[in-house]
Amino acid sequence: MCNFYYCTREINILTCAFFIKFLLADLSFEIEKSFKNCSSSLDTVPFLFIFKGVNQIDNDLKARASAYNNLKGNLQNLERKNAGSLLTRSLADIVKKEDFVLDSEYLVTLLVIVPKLNYNDWVKQYETLAEMVVPRSSNVLFEDQDSYLCNVTLFRKAVDDFKHKAREFKFMVRDFQYNEEEMKADKEEMNRLSTDKKKQFGPLVRWLKVNFSEAFIAWIHVKALRVFVESVLRYGLPVNFQAMLLQPNKKTMKKLREVLYDLYKHLDSSAAAIIDATMDIPGLNLSQQEYYPYVYYKIDCNLLEFK
Repeated sequence: MCNFYYCTREINILTCAFFIKFLLADLSFEIEKSFKNCSSSLDTVPFLFIFKGVNQIDNDLKARASAYNNLKGNLQNLERKNAGSLLTRSLADIVKKEDFVLDSEYLVTLLVIVPKLNYNDWVKQYETLAEMVVPRSSNVLFEDQDSYLCNVTLFRKAVDDFKHKAREFKFMVRDFQYNEEEMKADKEEMNRLSTDKKKQFGPLVRWLKVNFSEAFIAWIHVKALRVFVESVLRYGLPVNFQAMLLQPNKKTMKKLREVLYDLYKHLDSSAAAIIDATMDIPGLNLSQQEYYPYVYYKIDCNLLEFK
């Protein structure tokens, strides 16, 4: 959506610190709410209660991001009109009032794009491309890498003939009418969009920081609940297990797997066969790398690292 990559290191450090001090937030998510009260409303089920809060954050994010991106897109469209070659870009910020003959019943000023390679031909020929062209009325108003923007003044009734003849010599006449009020309105609109974009960016970043924290906490609570539920399903009641958090480096990952397998292989005799064979359990999307004799869930802290 938006480019907040600079937050990556800060957030990764904070998430690691959060794991160290993690404590199940009973009050925030009503984890201990009795399931006897769940019959009246599914919203009181712990999982759904958490998902409801995260879903609200997601909806708010979509609304805020959409508003910001629309604003950014409108500004980029206006900026794009003022960029590019002279054949396509807006000329409003280039030309001036004195470049035109205005409010004349008979005369009109045209803007012509002349390739630099053909400029000498333009100087020699523009007065004879049609009848009633005002002599010495052409000036170079602007130039880019490939072309010159020139003006020329002629009688209104000769405009069509002039355009037709100009195309034969690769001179492109731009359709442009000088309107000071419209040009001023476009400039004010761009300034307004630019100001609004800056005003929205700061609050949006602050909102993202706050709600990333809330969403991440909810996500970790879901992980904790999944560990608990899976452990009960595997090992039964009464509850007699301990959840732990391990953070091995990549070099010791394989060794850690071997040690954990040796310690807990007695808990699930079927895990020995699963390590060397694929596993297909209806309703579960588990691959051979994800199933172990102990309950395991991976937590990736590098949430904002883009590859």
